[in-house]
Amino acid sequence: MAKKAHYLHESCDDPVAAIVAGIDRDVEHGEDILMLGLCIVMLSASFAPVAPPNILLPLVALVFATTSSLARRNYHNMERKLRESVALIEHTDKSSLKPITTVFIEYPMPPLSQSYNILKNVKRTLKSVLGGLLINPLWMPIFYVMGIQIVEEKNLGVLNQAVMTVELKLAKTSPDKY
Repeated sequence: MAKKAHYLHESCDDPVAAIVAGIDRDVEHGEDILMLGLCIVMLSASFAPVAPPNILLPLVALVFATTSSLARRNYHNMERKLRESVALIEHTDKSSLKPITTVFIEYPMPPLSQSYNILKNVKRTLKSVLGGLLINPLWMPIFYVMGIQIVEEKNLGVLNQAVMTVELKLAKTSPDKY
């Protein structure tokens, strides 16, 4: 199955509505990914009687790292598809998408290689070390990737607010479609 390069499709008569619907779907997908990771981590406590902490805690960190990485990739894909879609529509339609495009400008997501670099994220690293010293050294990677996951959730929340703003504007201009 080929990846879609943009949010527009032939059957839609309103390109802004198609773009907003696509972004909304991708935001929900990103939130689902993060929630899945959180649920798996919450369920990991049920394995505590069977698995020792030196096995269970690295697995928890791995789950957080995987879900936050997938959510980041989803965010970058949304940004790329929005950029491609905006290039294909008229200027009047572009102004309707201003709240969404502003989110991608004001809340840029660095590449994963930068997020996982402990030297470029000194504050997160120090918080992780402090948490590890207070609880257990095996918790340090969990705290670090949990910080990445929190940033992902925050950005998806801001993007979701922008999508809802545009949806409300679209609903006011054409109530029969929404």
